[in-house]
Amino acid sequence: MKVTYDWLKDFVEIRLSPQALAEKLTMAGLEVTSLEYRGGEVVFEIEITANRQDLLSVAGIAREVAAITARPLKSLKHLHPRVLSSQAEQPVRVKIENKKDCPLYTAKVIKDIKVGPSPDWLRKRLERLGCRSVNNIVDITNYCLFTWGEPLHAFDLDKLKDNMLEVRRAKKNEKLATLDGLSRTLSPDILVIADSRKPIAIAGIMGGKDTEVTEETNNILLEAAVFDPIIVRHGRQALGLQTDSSYRFERGVDFETAEAASWQAVEWIRTLAKGKCVSAKKSVGLTKKKNKPIDLSASRVHRLLHIPVRASRIKSTLHRLGFTVKRGSKDKLRVLVPAFRPDVQLEIDLIEEIARIEGFQKIPQTLPRVALKPFENRVRDLISLTKNIMIGLGLNEVITYSLIDKNLLDCIGLSQEQQAIEILNPLSKEQEILRPTLLASLAQCVAFNLNQKQEYVPIFEVAQVFLNHPEGPKEEWRLGLALCGSRSFVLEEGFVKDPVDFLYFKGILGALCGKMGMAELQFMGSAIPSSLDIHAGKERIGLMMMLERKVLEKLGIKNKNVFLLELSLEKLFSLASLERRFAPLPKYPGITRDISFLLKETISLRELLDALLAQGQPLLNRIKIVDFYKGRQIPSGYKGLTISCLYRSQERTLTETEISPVHELLCSMLTDRFAAKIR
Repeated sequence: MKVTYDWLKDFVEIRLSPQALAEKLTMAGLEVTSLEYRGGEVVFEIEITANRQDLLSVAGIAREVAAITARPLKSLKHLHPRVLSSQAEQPVRVKIENKKDCPLYTAKVIKDIKVGPSPDWLRKRLERLGCRSVNNIVDITNYCLFTWGEPLHAFDLDKLKDNMLEVRRAKKNEKLATLDGLSRTLSPDILVIADSRKPIAIAGIMGGKDTEVTEETNNILLEAAVFDPIIVRHGRQALGLQTDSSYRFERGVDFETAEAASWQAVEWIRTLAKGKCVSAKKSVGLTKKKNKPIDLSASRVHRLLHIPVRASRIKSTLHRLGFTVKRGSKDKLRVLVPAFRPDVQLEIDLIEEIARIEGFQKIPQTLPRVALKPFENRVRDLISLTKNIMIGLGLNEVITYSLIDKNLLDCIGLSQEQQAIEILNPLSKEQEILRPTLLASLAQCVAFNLNQKQEYVPIFEVAQVFLNHPEGPKEEWRLGLALCGSRSFVLEEGFVKDPVDFLYFKGILGALCGKMGMAELQFMGSAIPSSLDIHAGKERIGLMMMLERKVLEKLGIKNKNVFLLELSLEKLFSLASLERRFAPLPKYPGITRDISFLLKETISLRELLDALLAQGQPLLNRIKIVDFYKGRQIPSGYKGLTISCLYRSQERTLTETEISPVHELLCSMLTDRFAAKIR
C-alpha cells in the first residue's frame, strides 16, 4: 500500500518527520518497506497483512497514525449530496441473482457531466501512487479507492441496454472485452455485471470496454458494491487478472464505507465534472453480521503486558482506533468492535491493539518461569525413524497439500472407502476436502514427476490424514509410498533396467519391520481391484495397489505402471519395539548347502520357509532365497527357486555327518509335503 505524507495530513495533524513516522508505523506493525521522494512529496510503501483490509486506504493508515501519535483524527464522515430528481424520472433496475455473491449493490445515476482532464492536484496525487490519470470521472473513482479503500466503477449510462443491471454468474464461454483491451472468455465461476444483453464488467475486478467513460460520455451510472471475497478470488485466479479493486474485494470491503464513499464520489463529480445525481438505487442482500461486544479487563492488560496502562488510557487508545468503549463492571470495559475490524474477535486481540500502540519495546524482558521437563515422544521418534528408513532405501520424501480435489479420490477408485471431510468455503475446486488418504496426492505427484521426464519415481510421505468418524473428525498418521518406472544399475554383464513391482514394496516393508523389531506383515486379497490388504496378525493396517489403466489415463500417465502403498503408522507403531537384544558373534564357522527345486505357484513361500526352518532346528540357523526364476525351462504353473541353508552350532564346528541327515529331512519335506521337484 502506497500513501503520501501530505495526503495523510489531510486526516491528521502530524508533527513528526517522515522518517520518524515511518519508524513508529513499523514498530506498530505497519512495516514501511520503502520511503522515497516523488515530485517533492514523500511516498511511504507499507506492507499490509492479509487480515487488515482496513489499512488498504489513506483513511485507514491515518487512523493508525492518529492512534500512534495521540493526535485527533479529523472527521471521516462522508457527504450525502441531495438527489435532484425522483427515481421515477431516470429508473435504473438492479437485479442480484444470488445475494450471497453480492450482499450490497448501489447504483447512482449522474447526468450532464463534463468529462475532461483532472485538475493538477488530483492527477499528481494519483501519479505519485503509481496510478495513471485517465479523465476526471475515472480519476475520482480511483481517488475514492485510495482514500477510502472502496473500489467504485463508472459506466456510460447511455451504452447500457434497457437501463438495467444484473449481478450474475457468467455463462459458459461468454465473451467480454475488458478495459485493458483484451477479449476474455468467461465461465460460471466468474461473477459479472450485465445489462439485458451481455456482460459489461467483471464484478470486483475490471470493467468492460464497451461501457467505459470517454470524452463523449454525458451520463454515468456509478457503482459501489460489496462482492463475496471468495468468488472475486476465483475470478481473479481464473482470468489471471489482479487489479487494485480485486486486491481489496478479496480481503473484504466494509458495508458502511462502500455506500458512504460513493456519496463522496458524487460530490466530487458535482464539483469537478458539473454532474447532477438524479437517481440513487440501493439493493441489499445479506446484511453483514455485527461483531459482538468484547469485555476487556484492564487488570489483565497489565498482567499480560507488564505495562502500567490505566483504564482511561486504554479507552482513549481504542477510541482513536475506531472502537466504541463503554464502562462495564469493576475494572472491565465493554468494547464494541467496528465493522471494518473483523480481525478483532477476542479480548486478547484488544490487548494486542494496546500493545501495538503503546509500543512492543515497552514490554519488559523476562525469562520464562516454566520449568521445561524433557520427555520422550515415542510417536515423534518412530516417525523420524520411519523417514530415515525410507530415505536409506533410496526413496525421496514429498510433502503434499492437506486439501485435495474430491474428484481425485473418484479417479483412483477410493471414493467409496474413504469418508472425506468437506470444506465449507474452499478457495478452489482443488482444495474442497481434507485428504482421507495419502494415495491420491501421491498418484498426482507421480504424474507430475513423469511429466518432468523422470524415468524412475520412488517417493514417500509421512503425514496426517483426516477421517470423518461418527464421534467427530479424527487425525491419523500414515505412511504413503509410490513407485513407478525402472531402476537402472550396472552389473558385470552390463547396464540393467529393473521395472518396479509389488515385490519392491515387500522388500521395503520387510526392512521397515526389521528395523522396528516386529514380525513381518502379511498380504491378503482386497475388495478394491488390483490391490492387496496389508495385515499385522488379524488386523488390517494398510493397502497396496496398482493403478488400473483407466486411472492412469485420467492422470495422463502412459506406458507406465504405478504402485501405491499406505500404512496406518499408529497401528504399526503399537506393534513396534525399539528394544534390541544382542547375541555374541558366532565362534564357529557355518556350513552352507543350496537346494534348487520347482514349486507350484499356488504354494506360499512364507509357509514353506517357516516349515523348513522349524524342521531343521537346532542346527539350521538361516534360510535365504538366492534365486527365483520363471521362464521357458520352467513348466507352466511352477516357479524355479534356489534356497541357501546355513547350518551352525554355538558349541562346535559341525561335520558333514551331522549336517547331511538334517539336509535330507529338508529335501524330503519339500517333496512330500509341498510336492516340490528337486532339480
